[in-house]
Order: sequence, then structure tokens, then C-alpha cells
Amino acid sequence: MHIINIEKLSEIAEIEFSDIIEDVIPGLNRLRILLREGSFIDIWYSITNPDRYACHWERKSIDGTIYRHNNAPHKDWEKVSTYPKHFHNGTEDRVEASEIPDNPVDGLRYFLRFVESKIKIEEGKVKE
Repeated sequence: MHIINIEKLSEIAEIEFSDIIEDVIPGLNRLRILLREGSFIDIWYSITNPDRYACHWERKSIDGTIYRHNNAPHKDWEKVSTYPKHFHNGTEDRVEASEIPDNPVDGLRYFLRFVESKIKIEEGKVKE
């Protein structure tokens, strides 16, 4: 069994990204991150396969979008240059290369920076 240091990841999320995060709910090899703008993020690391992960931002209730980095070897995405690693950019079917780091700490920061930038861009549009 491969255990990820979820406590450390929770602390990084809560401290470094407190401006966008409402709450972090840890579990065994997973996190649910509730965002202040009403959406949520699920971070998952496989217990049986230490190289398998998914970082999923669920925004369907806000604007119908999802954003997910994962490395499930889905046959439909074999042509993606970073296969099996790939990125669902807004929808399940809009898939492109994923540059998310494989290290869980670096990967979490990378994904949360992406989320933070999208939220700040959206907030800027709302204020205009």
C-alpha cells in the first residue's frame, strides 16, 4: 500500500491558497477542497498503484466545466504527447497534454495555481 502524506498536502492547500479555499477535507490518499467561489476540487492518489493520480476541479454547477489532470491510460488519449498523462480542459472530451509534475507536492501546487488563476480571471471579468 502506498500512502501519500495527505496532512502535508492539506496544510499546503490551506496555508498557501487560503485566498481561494474555504475548507479542506482529508481522507486516505485523497483530499476534497471546497473553494470560496462555490466549486470543489478532488485530489486522488491510488493506494495500489503509486504512480496513478487525478486532480479534478468540478465546476458543473457554476458554469458546466470540469478541469482534470490524470494519468489513467485511456485509449482515446493515446495520441496526446504526454500519454498516459493528460488534461481535460473544460470538458471530458477536450483533452490535451498535461505538464503537471508527478511529485504530489509539486503537482498540488501546480494545480492550485491553475485554479487560482482561473478564479482571479473570472473575478476580474465580474468586476468590469
